[in-house]
Amino acid sequence: MNFDKKIKGGSSKDSAFSRMEKIHPFEMMFYLAMLGIGILFLMLVIAFLQTRSYDTGFTQIKLPKYFSLSTILILISSFTISKAPRIYKKDNLVKLKKYFIYTMLLGLGFVLVQVASWYEISQSGINFQGLAAGTYIYLISALHAVHLLGGFLFLSYLYFKTQHAALDPIRMLLYIRNPYVRQQIKLLNIYWHFMDAMWVFIFLVFVFSLK
Repeated sequence: MNFDKKIKGGSSKDSAFSRMEKIHPFEMMFYLAMLGIGILFLMLVIAFLQTRSYDTGFTQIKLPKYFSLSTILILISSFTISKAPRIYKKDNLVKLKKYFIYTMLLGLGFVLVQVASWYEISQSGINFQGLAAGTYIYLISALHAVHLLGGFLFLSYLYFKTQHAALDPIRMLLYIRNPYVRQQIKLLNIYWHFMDAMWVFIFLVFVFSLK
């Protein structure tokens, strides 16, 4: 029986390795990049929280009201992009384009609201030359917006690609049967959810640290 257990244990390890071997190199690089992004933001958040111990003006910083609105927008965009993989499987390119547009508008709205948040912070007298904690708020939120814009650019590419394929029946057939397109939509969906979760985490840190 012990021998059988060892065989089963070995087979489970082999199956895990076999699944890893089946992952496309581009997909593996994508996951590693997300890991790096996650570590970057974690280090920045830790540095932000450490400023509370020596920054005497930390209590003067108030949470921008626009951060709440931007959080709502990115949560809705996460919902709209989550529909894309299932719509693609149903070969409904018209509906797929609509949800791409919804997500693009919500993502762009998120970035614009973030800009309004930075203006709100600057109006309260917080800038890069002042409190260290204020600088981290600008830096963390701006870096997140830049990373989201990267996803926005890829989303725009997929939208125009879908638009082009929808104009011709043959191109449409090739598009909906293309495994690389399916992978691209899958990775975009994962990345967008990742950036969504990242912002919610950052927002909660700001909520509980800024009184």
